[in-house]
Amino acid sequence: MHAAVITAYDAPPAYGQHPEPVARGEHEMVVDVLAAGLHHLTRSKANGTHYSATGVFPLVPGVDAVVRDSSGRLRYAVLDDTNVGTFAERTVIDVRRSVVLPDAVDPVRIAAAMNPGMSSWVALRRRIAFRAGQRVLVLGATGSAGRMAIQVAKRFGAAQVFAAGRDTTRLEALPGLGADRALTFDEVAAAADVDVVLDFVWGAPAADAMLPMLTARTDRSAPLTWVQIGSMAGASAPIPSAALRAARLEIVGSGIGSVPPRDFIAELPELAQAVTEGALDVQARAVPLARIAEAWPEGTTGERLVFVP
Repeated sequence: MHAAVITAYDAPPAYGQHPEPVARGEHEMVVDVLAAGLHHLTRSKANGTHYSATGVFPLVPGVDAVVRDSSGRLRYAVLDDTNVGTFAERTVIDVRRSVVLPDAVDPVRIAAAMNPGMSSWVALRRRIAFRAGQRVLVLGATGSAGRMAIQVAKRFGAAQVFAAGRDTTRLEALPGLGADRALTFDEVAAAADVDVVLDFVWGAPAADAMLPMLTARTDRSAPLTWVQIGSMAGASAPIPSAALRAARLEIVGSGIGSVPPRDFIAELPELAQAVTEGALDVQARAVPLARIAEAWPEGTTGERLVFVP
């Protein structure tokens, strides 16, 4: 079969022949890959910057996909740590980490939406005790995951959603997705009284935003939960000590490890249904897998690239 293969952290994927995958476990199944998204998680695992990267090569990247199983059913599948990912014509899935999809779904749309949508969906449903009526700030709202987070927060009953990002052109479109107000990073103090921050940025921008927000809060004793989800601006953030003393701030992370796999899997059916129904706006672009070397360097803050064999 054909697959994209990475042989070192600093090497781009190369398209070519690869041995057929083999199902070995009781719950494993060889499936045909229909569509697989190029997510930030996929990139960071492939270049060694994600904490779950194994450093074992050769590696077929890809952490999830829409697949067709041996009985002809469509599934959305999430892969565990494996060197045979989804950027291939076929792969191996654990059926317990998949959900059956309706036959009429658009595989590209599902493949584009599930990973970025899951980040905020699981954070609000499984990582913190979010309640309808609370107010949310999405930090890094112009990327795919941030755009989805606006919609997910509204779906879960957020009273207000503030959307902050760098790209002023993309910020202008966010009220159309449900954002009550779009802000640049310099304006985040206007969202000082939110209850939850969904942070896809981290790094210096998060640290720079934190203290102005906390000191501007009407009631500093009111709880603020800062959920660290992504690190597009840096893996480390120089958090000022005063931020932890000046207000009732709690910083938590949401991701692989802090949320058990069973909790991720439990949320897949409802998220897949929301995407299938068109309840969440999705920006996706299908690219032939054979063109992966050309497409790999492209940024992922606009359309989500989806590889199709």
